[in-house]
Amino acid sequence: MFVTIDGPGGVGKSTVTALVAEMLREDGAEVLRTREPSDTSLGTLARNGTELYRGMSMACLIAADRYMHVDEQIRPALARGETVVCDRYVASSLVLQVLDGVGRDVVWELNRHADMPDLAVIVNARTDVIEKRLTDRGAHSRYEREPGSSERECAAFREAARFLMAAGVRVLQLDASTDGPEEIARAIVAAIREPWMRGS
Repeated sequence: MFVTIDGPGGVGKSTVTALVAEMLREDGAEVLRTREPSDTSLGTLARNGTELYRGMSMACLIAADRYMHVDEQIRPALARGETVVCDRYVASSLVLQVLDGVGRDVVWELNRHADMPDLAVIVNARTDVIEKRLTDRGAHSRYEREPGSSERECAAFREAARFLMAAGVRVLQLDASTDGPEEIARAIVAAIREPWMRGS
């Protein structure tokens, strides 16, 4: 099963992704925990180039990294029978690249040939909660440093969830305003188990 976890900067995606992978392993599943930008050469270029690349250049770089990531890591892991849990995927492109000035239809066209997840999780939270976490943690990228970025991101992820659902993707939306990472992770694991339970 291919599971992606997206949400605004500061919502706790990386912590939740690690917990989900750990919980699945405790259940006996083989798990590939990965992220985007990926750890491929293209992903490293994108990760280190957020200050340099913008707009269409960044959108194309992220999409190219995604296709390489799918080919080199995600599909082989799924073929081995592993569950793939990915920190950021297409939903983040539909938010960050759009906020960076690229039209949503263009972003979708660049990414729609990538394998869609079996479950796309979008973790969101109230803007004030996100802003406090970013203040405590510190901004990790130019997206997070821009004034009003949290409010725009939170709203854009809600819109991205609607867009992906309309495109036929199974989306799970969770609110981390009051729920901690472990509660969020348990909800994701329960949603991952659902298809297995139906098939048993």
